[in-house]
Amino acid sequence: MNKPSLILIDLDGTLVDSVPDLAFCVDRMMEAVGREPWGEERVRDWVGNGVERLVRRALVGALEGEPGDDEFERAYPVFLELYAEHNGERSRPYPGVREGLEWMASEGFRLGCITNKAARFTEPLLEALELAPFFEITISGDTLPKKKPDPLPLLYACEHFGIAPGKSLMLGDSVSDVKAARAAGFAIVCVSYGYNHGNDIRDAGPDAVIDSFTELRGLF
Repeated sequence: MNKPSLILIDLDGTLVDSVPDLAFCVDRMMEAVGREPWGEERVRDWVGNGVERLVRRALVGALEGEPGDDEFERAYPVFLELYAEHNGERSRPYPGVREGLEWMASEGFRLGCITNKAARFTEPLLEALELAPFFEITISGDTLPKKKPDPLPLLYACEHFGIAPGKSLMLGDSVSDVKAARAAGFAIVCVSYGYNHGNDIRDAGPDAVIDSFTELRGLF
């Protein structure tokens, strides 16, 4: 691959395994509304499209489907309160992430974090895990009118840095990241370990798939 000038990196499932926090909050929410908890393994399959979608999936016990409005409106504020309190307590960067970020910084890449997570959860999580200093810009799911898979957040970052999409790389874990990158004219590299609902990310056709951030240096 050509060496990019700008690398934009997804948060959940790429930089950080946030499922332990999310699962803890889902299970406490379920108990609060008089339902049985699901456990981390089940919740892991539902993560990847924002916390509102996660709560809806937990309430119906499936990837697709919709809970009743009353049930959702009772449960969702409970989850938000729990997640605001416990965000970052159990989440951890994936192996190789910190080393990879240090290498990218030493090589002079411009770095941004692009996530669909709301800013009220994104920034505290990056701070808690001491990842925030690596990024010159952080674009959350509510920063702009549209979020991934729309290309707007990626193109906004390009404009911020004054770097063309053709000299930019998206590093993510999901079909949403691939679609956003393709629509924006970015190269796209995906990690093999992220949140893609049990599907092999290779099927989405990224330019490359890596098992660790430490493999990036061998791609360019």
